[in-house]
Amino acid sequence: MVMSVIYVYCMINQDQIVSFWFGTRFKARYLPWALFGMNFLLGGGGMSELVGILVGHLYYFVMMKYPAEQGVTLLRTPQILYSLIPNQQAAPYTPADRYTRPAAASTPGPAAPTGYNWGRGRRLED
Repeated sequence: MVMSVIYVYCMINQDQIVSFWFGTRFKARYLPWALFGMNFLLGGGGMSELVGILVGHLYYFVMMKYPAEQGVTLLRTPQILYSLIPNQQAAPYTPADRYTRPAAASTPGPAAPTGYNWGRGRRLED
């Protein structure tokens, strides 16, 4: 299940750069295959990863790729789920959202210092 979710995420964000073990960086489209390779090398066999990739690929194709290309929806969410869970879509997240600062208050006087207020500290003596 987790591998299929990872596969769908990676196909939606194909060109996003992801980090893997020991700082290895590559495009997200290769992450499921890297996870499969690591599990295979570590002796896990990799069968569950392959099944997850297959299920994720089928879901991605049926729900996103085929309707975008052919205009025909093959699979729909049952209406009972919409009555149980509200159909709300979250705002898209961009990496820049992590680094935006709130706007400074417009008060007269000196500009607010940036960074953290660590205090004066103590000078090291010889």
